[in-house]
Amino acid sequence: MIYQLTVPQFSKMLDNLSAILQKAAAYADSKKFDVTVLLNSRLAPDQFALIRQVQITCDTAKLGVARLTGTVDQAPKNADDETTLEQLQQRIRDTQAYLATFSAADFANAATQVITQPRWEGKTLSGEEFLLQHVIPNFYFHLTTTYAILRHNGVEVGKKDYLGPMPYRAA
Repeated sequence: MIYQLTVPQFSKMLDNLSAILQKAAAYADSKKFDVTVLLNSRLAPDQFALIRQVQITCDTAKLGVARLTGTVDQAPKNADDETTLEQLQQRIRDTQAYLATFSAADFANAATQVITQPRWEGKTLSGEEFLLQHVIPNFYFHLTTTYAILRHNGVEVGKKDYLGPMPYRAA
């Protein structure tokens, strides 16, 4: 179940993020302003700008999966030096490609994995706690903030853009 909550879901939501960023580019083009205005926008003075929100969304997916599978040392590292929309789109594609290297079998011990990070000052979480209390909320926080920055700046995105395609079936 941890695999289903991470790799497929994060990959889908990263697709949605990419599509939302494409809408941002089209909006900037239609209004005749440089899209970097949107990339450097933020909701509040003490919040990260959109570029950093996208970087953290990708890192949360990548490093969350890596920690849950005990492979954090092999996770790709990013310089966090993106400044253009295309560079952010590449970061999303690279994250999705990395996620695609995992299978459900890689998560066999994920729930009981002992997870720690330097900033936790010696504290740990189980893999299940880490997923439910940190990875999922953090991923969606930064994804939602990216969406909100764009919406706040007039980009015509809505819930369907955020949720993406749904696997509906006939009743």
